[in-house]
Amino acid sequence: MDTLDAIILGIIQGLTEFLPVSSSGHLELGKAILGDHSVPEESLLFTVVLHFATALSTIVVFRKDIWEIISGLLSFKWNEEAQFSVKIILSMLPAVFVGLFFEEQLEAFFGGNVRFVGFMLLITAVLLYFADKAKDTDKKVSFGNAVIVGISQAIAMLPGISRSGATISTSVLLGVDKTKAARFSFLMVVPLIFGKIGKDLLSGDLNFDGGNNVAMGAGFIAAFLAGLAACTWMIQLVKKSKLSYFAIYCFVVGLIAIAYGYMG
Repeated sequence: MDTLDAIILGIIQGLTEFLPVSSSGHLELGKAILGDHSVPEESLLFTVVLHFATALSTIVVFRKDIWEIISGLLSFKWNEEAQFSVKIILSMLPAVFVGLFFEEQLEAFFGGNVRFVGFMLLITAVLLYFADKAKDTDKKVSFGNAVIVGISQAIAMLPGISRSGATISTSVLLGVDKTKAARFSFLMVVPLIFGKIGKDLLSGDLNFDGGNNVAMGAGFIAAFLAGLAACTWMIQLVKKSKLSYFAIYCFVVGLIAIAYGYMG
């Protein structure tokens, strides 16, 4: 992988981690249209590097929130910060369960099935459309909401279902304030990313052979900067009820993918 490929992949990772368009779905479409050999293959180490970059960008954007949570936890009281942390843990459980016990079944959906991705993008479009039309509230994420949003995050492991789109839409449709929904959606994924990184590091499958460190560094910087921009932008879009634009995009791409799948 050369430096330009790494930068492109870094930008894609940084943007699609936060924008509700499904990064996994677009990667599957890219492979189907361009061919597996036309899309640069990401090594496991490079994937870990990109995931770390996007997690770091989330931490930077929500640094004040994270500091407040940590400070609240250190007081060892059942305060708002402690309750929020428990909600984050609850939201993680469905995805952890699916990842541990259904990994092989999940991987079966990542085989270039363009029609399947197209239908899942249509579902994402519908979720985004209805969430965009939801009324503004001041409601916070409850413990029950956290579990339901966690289930939507687990379902979003399918290619074509956007993780951020599914979790934010689910929260908003449950009556949660849009800004609070976006905040919860982005913070809930940070522990999962670090958990996945830890799992990959412990698996022994990472290849630390030196490789192209320049490309790795370029990909990391690109993913970090793109993640910063996308995360900040997405919060503003949710607050201003602009998700319908992404709904239209997912709907159009979904229809094209379905048509392409039948023609292929």
